[in-house]
Order: sequence, then structure tokens, then C-alpha cells
Amino acid sequence: MPYLTTAAEIRSQITKYSQASTLWIDTEVADFTTRNPRLSLIQILDNPQDMTGDSVYILDVLDQPSLTNDFINQIMLNSSIEKVFHNASYDVKFLGGKKAKNVTCTLEMAKDIPFHILPLPNYQLKTLANFLCNFYGIDKQEQGSNWGVRPLSDDQLEYAYFDCIYLAQVHSKLLNLQSEITKDPSQEDLYSLSQTYIEVEKRKKLINAEFDYLQDRLKKAMDVQKVSETDYCKMSSYDRKSVKVKFTELMRVVESENINLDFPVTLTEKLQKELGGNLELLDVDIETTKVVRLIPKTQEEE
Repeated sequence: MPYLTTAAEIRSQITKYSQASTLWIDTEVADFTTRNPRLSLIQILDNPQDMTGDSVYILDVLDQPSLTNDFINQIMLNSSIEKVFHNASYDVKFLGGKKAKNVTCTLEMAKDIPFHILPLPNYQLKTLANFLCNFYGIDKQEQGSNWGVRPLSDDQLEYAYFDCIYLAQVHSKLLNLQSEITKDPSQEDLYSLSQTYIEVEKRKKLINAEFDYLQDRLKKAMDVQKVSETDYCKMSSYDRKSVKVKFTELMRVVESENINLDFPVTLTEKLQKELGGNLELLDVDIETTKVVRLIPKTQEEE
């Protein structure tokens, strides 16, 4: 678990990483709650099979912008290297920003997995590592520690090392899930898929009906009992305001005040019917959208 602090060591390791195909990367930031956060550490793993941390390198780049720029130019701007982060938008702010290329974010990957397959309360790296990889007892206490002091404590360095391991393992599991849910439509078993769809649709109707029923009961009970909040939920209300005007009145003001109010109006079936033959006098733009619905067949009694 090498911790590199000299410029020569760090530049040498960056050059080695420039030949990698995939890197799993994390950062630690000093003064992250202030207006002037400073990049403190860059942690990199190039071997996703490593569970010990021996392949994780920590680059100490605190207040060394030239080293950070070397990393950005050789790694972050290199499109041939896949860079894997969790919550990449945060880390990349310190590592090239929008110029960074070929960046993968496990947070976004997790969000794209359907909830029934990945039913989690949040998509934090710790939560994903627990659920997908059976990593328990992950201590995130050091995350909020002072990364601007030197020397760093052993606990800080250990925390920094292991985040890359969690990241690589979570990434692997998410790739497997992506593969499972990405099916070739031409190879789907329509009979089996249809059966599953009908079964789920029935459960959905039951759940929706029960949910609406319980929600209505709970709102009425809380309203009558003058309770705005329980241990599990709270009531929220607001006044929805709609501003309406007669079309003729609107036209009068537009014409009298010479207001440029030119925008398309959707003609509903009712409006089209009321216009009748006058519809042909209008220069209409017709957009056709194909709507596909699945209609379950009712089973015939034997």
C-alpha cells in the first residue's frame, strides 16, 4: 500500500498509470466545507482483483498543482484509459473538469439499475459495498477528518486505501447487473416474459389499491386528529394556483397592446370539433407519435 509523497515518485507512478486500460480512482479533499477546497490525495487502483490494498497507490498532491496537472494531462485527458469513480462529478471537479475523458461513475450506474433489482435507500459507496459485496463494518468516520494536515494518521491512510478496493468490487458487481438486465429483444422468450408481466401487473394493481386506500385513511386521520407529523411521515399542503382567462379577452389585450405572443397551441379533439371546417383555414403542424400499449388478454373459462 505505497504512499507517495515526493514529486519524483509521484511523476514516475503517473507515467506507469498512463499505460493502463482501467483505473479505479478516489480523492480526498482538504477544506471541503469551505469556498476554497484543496485536493489532498489521489488514490489509484489498477488491479480490481486486489483485496489487500497492495496495489493501491496514494499520491499526496496537497498544494502541488504541477503534480495534479501531470495527472490530469496524462490520465484524465487520456481517452484510452477508463477512469472509474463513485460520484465522479465531485472528484472530476479537481481533476480536469469537463475536459476529462472516458469517465465512469458507479453512482450513475447504480441509479440506472431498476429499483426492484437494486432496492436500496441510497446509492452511497458504503451502502452499495454492503449490499453487493457483503462488505460490512465500513467505517466512514475518517471521511470528514482534516485532510489538510501533515502527517496523515494511520487511520486516514487506511481509509484512503480501502475506498478504492470497495469501488472496484462495486463496479464489478454493477457491470454484472447491467449485463443481466440488458437483453437482446430479438432473443427474448415472449411466453415467459408475458407470464411474468401479467403476474407483476396483478400485484401492482393490488399494491396500488392498498397504497391509495392507506394514504387516504392516514391523511383523513391526521387531519381530524390535528397531527401534522408522525414517526414515519408528515403532512404537507400547499395552495395550487391556476390563472385562467377567456381566449377572447386574451386576444383583445394582445392586439391592443401589440404584444408578440406567438406560440403553438395544441388543438384538442374538442377544439377541432368546434372549429369544424374552419380547421382547414389554419396552417396546422401535425405531429404523429406512435403509442404502444400492452393489453392483457382475459383468460377464457374452460
